[in-house]
Amino acid sequence: MKRLHRMTGVLIISTTAAMALFLWFVLAEAQAWTASEPREALIGGGLSVLYDPQAPQLGFVLAAVVLVLLVTAGVALFDLRATNRSRRSSDESATPLAPRVVMAETRGVFHGPVTVTVLIPAHNEETPLPKTLSSLASQSYLPERVIVVADNCTDGTADLARSAGVEVLETVGNTEKKAGALNQALKEVLPAQGPNDVVMVMDADTRLDDGFLEAAVHKFTQDRALMAVGGLFYGEEGHGLLGQFQRNEYTRYGRQIQRRRGRVFVLTGTASLFRPKALRTIAEQRGEKLPGRHGDVYDTAALTEDNELTIAIKSLGGLMISPAECSVVTELMPNLRLLWRQRLRWQRGALENLGAYGVTRQTFRYWAQQLGIGYSVIALGTFFLLIIITALSIDRWIWFPFWLGIGLLFVVERVVSVWRGGWRARVLAATLFPELLYDMFLNLVYIKGVIDITLGRKAAWGNTTTEARNLSRRGTDEPAVSHNA
Repeated sequence: MKRLHRMTGVLIISTTAAMALFLWFVLAEAQAWTASEPREALIGGGLSVLYDPQAPQLGFVLAAVVLVLLVTAGVALFDLRATNRSRRSSDESATPLAPRVVMAETRGVFHGPVTVTVLIPAHNEETPLPKTLSSLASQSYLPERVIVVADNCTDGTADLARSAGVEVLETVGNTEKKAGALNQALKEVLPAQGPNDVVMVMDADTRLDDGFLEAAVHKFTQDRALMAVGGLFYGEEGHGLLGQFQRNEYTRYGRQIQRRRGRVFVLTGTASLFRPKALRTIAEQRGEKLPGRHGDVYDTAALTEDNELTIAIKSLGGLMISPAECSVVTELMPNLRLLWRQRLRWQRGALENLGAYGVTRQTFRYWAQQLGIGYSVIALGTFFLLIIITALSIDRWIWFPFWLGIGLLFVVERVVSVWRGGWRARVLAATLFPELLYDMFLNLVYIKGVIDITLGRKAAWGNTTTEARNLSRRGTDEPAVSHNA
């Protein structure tokens, strides 16, 4: 396994910069910009405004559209080709989780109905745990077992779980956070699991929507080659404007996955189900084809264990989906400091995962996504810089109808993409600039993550949800607002 480590950041920075410079020179050669005299118009018979009718040449606009479509189609086709190769692979040594390999092993054999064993890793989670257990108990399909993995708890998490009638497994000497706790639990649970006894891992602050387990079990029953089913996550109510930003972000992600027919980028740690074969195969391949310690399901060195596990399954040829019927509600960050820490861990973890796996067919889309984010940092930053320079340079504002039209299309897309989030989501999306500022905040997180991995700075792991919960109990978070879904 080739590991790039610090070179991951260097590769992303250099490639993104090269892309930006290339487009800059193309623009300079293809479009000759000349200043024009603004015109004056009267609105409503009394309001005088200045506008500039200048617009890019039609050929230039069409070329830009074609270029974007070609890049997008190229990435999508490469990803589809890699997926199809995995699905059609019969090479048991290279892709032991490929559908053809799995179907050949199980042909003509009935391994019984699908059952679900739920593992809930919990470190001092006595506050959210009751709602999590209640959401499990109210499912139309009930799990066979529910096990709370109490990891170094100093509160009443274990006692609360026992009083709720579920099993409790307390970790012993674990110093490797959530991944270490789950590895201990899986070493006890996996040996007794049959081929159709799937394992579900869900966070202690997650609430399953009605029908989640029934839909997931149906998917596993219908497709013997399916190795994992993930959930689509949506944000909880409250936390003011910052909470609405996060809910809009999650709603857009869920819509994107639905448009991809469930073909998921990351199996969310909030709630995902796995066939035992997938987990056992990963443990066997650790230290060989996969990073990590041999015998462990989860790589304890990974900051984002859910993202790493997704890449591991894909690298072994496994098939996975996140159907629209499998949705969950998860906690949000109540302030910018905690949101920064959470997203920095996600970003740094994603970069480290790519560094550990290198550039492969299975990781190509993830690399393309990181490069896309890098280019958006340049584009959005330049947009804000130009607005500031323009505002400081002119005495009277000038409107550009062409760019206003482009902006209107962008607003429509933003509103449509969060439509199911309710009227507050739509209003926030329609205002545009607040969400662009939120996007710029996430871009700064991205820059910080790339710089940190490039300079080899040590990454930190923190339980931001627990700290956020403590803030809420002390009443120091932002005022909560209702939200119509």
